[in-house]
Amino acid sequence: MNERMCIVSRERHPAEALIRFVLAPDGSVVADLKRRLPGRGAHVEARREAVDQAVKRRLFSRALHAEARASETLGDEVDMLLKSSVLGSLGLARKARQLLTGAAKVEAAVRSGRAIGLLHANDGASDGIRKMDAARRAASLTFGEIPAFQVLSSEEMGLALGGINVIHAAVLTGDAGNALVKRLKALSSYRGEGPRDESGGCGVPPAQEAEAE
Repeated sequence: MNERMCIVSRERHPAEALIRFVLAPDGSVVADLKRRLPGRGAHVEARREAVDQAVKRRLFSRALHAEARASETLGDEVDMLLKSSVLGSLGLARKARQLLTGAAKVEAAVRSGRAIGLLHANDGASDGIRKMDAARRAASLTFGEIPAFQVLSSEEMGLALGGINVIHAAVLTGDAGNALVKRLKALSSYRGEGPRDESGGCGVPPAQEAEAE
């Protein structure tokens, strides 16, 4: 149900695994992450590689039945939109008390099974990340998989959370926490990284819709 065809692969996918693009009034192609903008839409699988191919092969004009100007930086623009969505969601999760920072608090939340996601700064020390991942893998044996993400720098995380120094954060269950994990998965999947699995490697799950309805 609610499937759409990717204009690159010509394969059908659930709508949440695709990014919708529309024409702006000036004829440029823009991403419609919330799927609310008016007009005909063109759908592309929510991966950076697919967006770049759609631009390179000039597929938007045919799909949108109009002259469409797709910038060579469209893939970067989508990445920035997805990252902005994550950063905004970080602040909302913290206000809702569904985000913990501080190594001791984060590790305790992971080991107790309270955490539904773990976020590492991508410039964090490898020893600290390994320690947190060891706690996550141990907890996963009892509580099920806890995905971990490394898609933001410590500076980006800190600015989103009011200027504090952040290397690790635990996401807790609740509307805001669930939305944050959803958006983290979307950004990771778009970049071809995927959340880290129980073994510490990276899997690439189906991309998730970046914006909450």
